[in-house]
Amino acid sequence: MKKTGFIYHESYFWHDNGSGALHLSSGGWVQAHTYGEDPETKRRFKNLLDVSGFIKKLELIEPRSATRDEIELFHLPSYVDKVKELSDANGGDAGQVAIVGRGSYEIALLAAGGTMTGVDAVMEGKVDNVYALTRPPGHHAEAQEGMGFCLFNNVVIAAKYAKRKYNLDRILILDWDVHHGNGTEQAFYDDDSVLFISIHQDRLFPRERGYVEHCGEGKGEGYNVNIPLPAGTGNAGYMHAFEKIVEPIVDQFKPELILVSAGQDPSFFDPLARMMVTSDGFYRFAEFMKKLAERHCDGRLVLSHEGGYSAAYVPFCSLAIVEALSEQKSGVEDPFMEAFGVPVETLFPHEEEAVRRVIEQQSKYWNFSN
Repeated sequence: MKKTGFIYHESYFWHDNGSGALHLSSGGWVQAHTYGEDPETKRRFKNLLDVSGFIKKLELIEPRSATRDEIELFHLPSYVDKVKELSDANGGDAGQVAIVGRGSYEIALLAAGGTMTGVDAVMEGKVDNVYALTRPPGHHAEAQEGMGFCLFNNVVIAAKYAKRKYNLDRILILDWDVHHGNGTEQAFYDDDSVLFISIHQDRLFPRERGYVEHCGEGKGEGYNVNIPLPAGTGNAGYMHAFEKIVEPIVDQFKPELILVSAGQDPSFFDPLARMMVTSDGFYRFAEFMKKLAERHCDGRLVLSHEGGYSAAYVPFCSLAIVEALSEQKSGVEDPFMEAFGVPVETLFPHEEEAVRRVIEQQSKYWNFSN
C-alpha cells in the first residue's frame, strides 16, 4: 500500500528573514519584531505532526538540493549570482521583500530540490502523493528577481524539471495561496503545456497582477486562469470556484501531473489577507485536488508549501490537508472551530458574481456547459 509522502528539512526553519513586522523591515516607526514569513508557522505544523503521532502514518522523504543548472531552468544566471553573493555576505534583499540571510542560498536550493524530490517520488510510484514543507516559499519569484519572501520559484522549477526528465506534455499548477502567483504566471504565460490556475484575493498582492483578463499569450492563451475572489470569501465561495471553474477546465486539459502551490494564508486568522477559510475548507481543497489527480494522472499530486502567516492556525490547516491526502485521521480537532459562524459556509451573491466573471472570460477557451 502506497502512502502520502512528507518532505521537510530542519534547514528550512533556519532561513533567516531578520527583523521586521508583517511585510516591512524594522526601522523608523516599525519596531523590530518578526516578519510574517516566520519559521514558526511551518515548524509548528511539523511539531503538531510529531506530537499527534500522525507523522508515523506518512512516508518521510529526504529532500535533495537542486543544482544550479536546475535553478536556471527558470531563473536568470545574473539573479542566481545575486542571491548567492548576498547569502555569502551579510544578506539583503534580492527583490521586493525577498530577503536573503546568511546561508539562504543553500537553503533555497534545498527548498527547490524538495519540491523536485516530491515530483520524483510520485512519478516513480514510491508514494501516491506528497506534501513538501519547503521554505523559503517560491511562487512570487520571477526569472529576474525575488519577491514577497520568495527567492527561487520551487513549483516552477519542479514543473520544468518534470517536463525535462519525464517528457510530460501537460502539467497543471493550481495555486490557492491568497496572493497571486505572479512568478508562476510569468514562467508559463506563453506555454500551452502548463495550465496555471491561481485562486487569490482580488487586488491584494502583487499590484496590478492576477486579473481575470490575464489569460496568457501566444501558444499559452487560455492556459492562464486567474480567479480573483472578493475579500471575506469563505469555504463555500472557494468551493464554488473549484467546482464551477477548476473542475471543468482540468477535465478538459487532462494533466499528467498536478502541482499545488499550497499557501494557507486564505485562513480565517491570517494577518496578511482578509479571507475566511477554515481548516475544514483546506481539507476540502486537498480532497478535491486529490480526486482530480486520481481521475486524470494516477493520483500524481505534489503540494509545495507557500504562504500562511498565522503561527497559531496554519498548523491545523496544514494538518487537515495532509489528512485529506492520506485519507487518514490524526485525531486532532481544530480548537478554533468555535470561532467560526455561518459566513464561512455561505455562498454570497458577490462571490457567485466573481466566479461568473471568470467563466465568462474563460468561455472563449474552455467549455462550461456541462
